Amino acid sequence: MKGPNTVFVCQRCGAQARKWLGQCPECEAWASLVEERAPQAASADARPSLGGEQAQRYAEVDTAAAARLETGVSELDRVLGGGLVPGSLVLLGGEPGIGKSTLLLQAAAQVAGAGHPVLYCSGEESPHQVRARGDRLGVTDVPLFLLAETCLERVLEEVGRLSPGLLIVDSIQTMFSTALESAPGTIGQIREAATRLLFAAKGSNLPVLIVGHVTKGGELAGPKVLEHVVDTVLHFEGDRHHSQRVVRSVKNRFGAVSELGVFQMTAGGLEAVPNPSELFLAERKADVPGSAVFCSMEGSRPILVEVQALVGAGVYGNAQRVTTGVDRQRLSLLLTVLEKRVGLPLTGEDVFVNVPGGMPMLEPAADLAVVAAVASSLRNQPLRGGAAVFGEVGLAGEIRGISQAEARIREAAQMGFAQCVLPSGNVGSGVAGVSCELVGVQTVAEALDALFP
Repeated sequence: MKGPNTVFVCQRCGAQARKWLGQCPECEAWASLVEERAPQAASADARPSLGGEQAQRYAEVDTAAAARLETGVSELDRVLGGGLVPGSLVLLGGEPGIGKSTLLLQAAAQVAGAGHPVLYCSGEESPHQVRARGDRLGVTDVPLFLLAETCLERVLEEVGRLSPGLLIVDSIQTMFSTALESAPGTIGQIREAATRLLFAAKGSNLPVLIVGHVTKGGELAGPKVLEHVVDTVLHFEGDRHHSQRVVRSVKNRFGAVSELGVFQMTAGGLEAVPNPSELFLAERKADVPGSAVFCSMEGSRPILVEVQALVGAGVYGNAQRVTTGVDRQRLSLLLTVLEKRVGLPLTGEDVFVNVPGGMPMLEPAADLAVVAAVASSLRNQPLRGGAAVFGEVGLAGEIRGISQAEARIREAAQMGFAQCVLPSGNVGSGVAGVSCELVGVQTVAEALDALFP
């Protein structure tokens, strides 16, 4: 029976109810309500604050002390916008075993090696387990302090004692506060821990990196307020069957959103990849039917990737549409455009589309590359050599303009491509200092005529 001071809290959205319900009335999740003790209202004196400072005039705010703290990991600094801002709270989420703890330990060692003490708090590993990973990564004798603790108050005590230049909490789901009686990982505990860490970061200009778990659907576990509280949200992505790892920024109050950092997992840890285009095209074979090169824009970075397609006769009655790295519904739309506007017979054909290397292509600018690869495989004829393709395909078969075309062209020319097939609206007067030939097209039929020798 429910106690007098307990409530039922949804572990997905944070909604509260006075009695247990099978389905949350807010987010409609099933069996997500868990009984928790209702938090007592804190007095005004006991509530945390940022120091009680008086309001300042905008022009009088001093920004000299807000210099970014570089982590020493070039790709991570790139995603953060140049490094960690003092007093910022950064959330790093990713699937289990993807390399989150490895990346943060490498960053902690680099920051400590630069003379800034680092407190690495782990609620999932003991100090000797963290030390074993550090020895594998080549961590030397630097001012890096390890703390195996899940009590939030104990962590904040160590922060006050050591006064570190960086705090790392791995993970937020294992932290609990003695002010609440609920179990670690519940909505109340995650919200309390994140809020307390936020005030600790802002009050002492201490950058804080926290690790967050993800659900089966790939979303960050815990309440949505967790993503609102933090200053930056980073997603660590990758395929277990590939060595490439990607850090993607989905929220950044101090830098560009959708910025991308590329790493390669090795025996000695994560290595930054300064030229992702070279990595993704390293094993590409030229003059092979069903292969096209597309220049993707990830934040401010252009990356060349290969799009592969394989078209074969369907033998199971219903044609198959299988994709890896490309949206399946988008592929069905493009195949219909090819059949209706160009006349390619694809109704009874099995179509498989793959992006090698594990780099997902979700932007509309990849449409023309997918169309070119499918047409090449169907005709069993390779595309014109040395050509990069990008453009959005409309339902009428038209090729629509895309953003940041100049950066894509420069990247293609730098990687040795002699021709770019792109929307005619993006050709303009060309790109200064680039010798790459620009072929503007207005329809899918024109694009295929230009791509096939």
